[in-house]
Amino acid sequence: MVFTDAKLALALSLEMSASVVNGNDSLTGHIISTTIGGKNGEPKQTISYMAERVVGSGSFGVVFQAKCLETGETVAIKKVLQDRRYKNRELQLMRVMDHPNVISLKHCFFSTTSTNELFLNLVMEYVPETMFRVLKHYFDAKQRMPLIYVKLYMYQIFRGLAYIHTVPGVCHRDLKPQNILVDPLTHQVKLCDFGSAKMLVKGEANISYICSRFYRAPELIFGATEYTTSIDIWSAGCVLAELLLGQPLFPGESAVDQLVEIIKVLGTPTREEVRCMNPNYNDFRFPQIKAHPWHKVFHKKMPPEAIDLASRLLQYSPSLRCTALEACAHSFFDELREPNARLPNGRPFPPLFNFKQELSGASPELVNKLIPDHVKRQIELQFVHLTGT
Repeated sequence: MVFTDAKLALALSLEMSASVVNGNDSLTGHIISTTIGGKNGEPKQTISYMAERVVGSGSFGVVFQAKCLETGETVAIKKVLQDRRYKNRELQLMRVMDHPNVISLKHCFFSTTSTNELFLNLVMEYVPETMFRVLKHYFDAKQRMPLIYVKLYMYQIFRGLAYIHTVPGVCHRDLKPQNILVDPLTHQVKLCDFGSAKMLVKGEANISYICSRFYRAPELIFGATEYTTSIDIWSAGCVLAELLLGQPLFPGESAVDQLVEIIKVLGTPTREEVRCMNPNYNDFRFPQIKAHPWHKVFHKKMPPEAIDLASRLLQYSPSLRCTALEACAHSFFDELREPNARLPNGRPFPPLFNFKQELSGASPELVNKLIPDHVKRQIELQFVHLTGT
């Protein structure tokens, strides 16, 4: 039985049509039907999903692959337990995001179990691989990821971050290889899992116990509550190092051990660096360890541009880390901007220069660097064609 629960939708302050589905509690093989549309004179239509397999699970709930029976389209459905008293922050954020490097929300619906638990189902586009599994593939084959893929993947990660940081003003707060999706055919990359994400407000405290340990910025380990989106930049630096090394750079076994792993590479932070991370942190007692030179962290054949980018991302002082857009403009990614650059199989790259509003606050110099000359000429020709001048 499918029905629209208007009171529930109102209570959760959702502006999209939400249906509550009563049904079987199991997932695989189960068919879920829901209605969409019905607003502003749109016709209502029923959509049915056949749950095919679980692709991820955690404390948040479960993600399963499903097929839309009406269109044959494969989607990912994230099913999370919904507290009836609160809005779901992930849904609120996903509804305002629209970017080629961010997973897109198709629609959502509610479902109830036989014990009357309420679940929110987020229906998203399906991308078959995660960066974590791609890395594992290379690790198991005792190979390093080809540098062209490191460039292609990291560039798109930064482009996604540049968008979420500047347009909706969202901090992901859990960037890691498991939360980065990769299409193995096109090599398009998308950020996913916004379950920990938040719009940060200056002067407003946030929890410091956030982000998976290997990718956790040092200011979070120091207990900072007024951090910025630069915590995502640190995480991206850890992901870059992992793609280059084939294994995590800072594999701490606890929060304290995580800091030890960071100190082994960056050296002991100065009092000033600790103040920049958390001005309220006073318990400063660390062994004095010298920084390990970056060129020794990576193997001898590592391009200097890769090492330079890593060093600009992995800084103790959050304000010294480059922004996501500055990272996109880094010389490490120059190969992607070449006019005839292609994937190793000869196919074109996924779209890399179809920028959205993330360029609106950027300096003309930065914009000039981000859009290659051959793309500028293409845009000018399209403009001439459109205007007929």
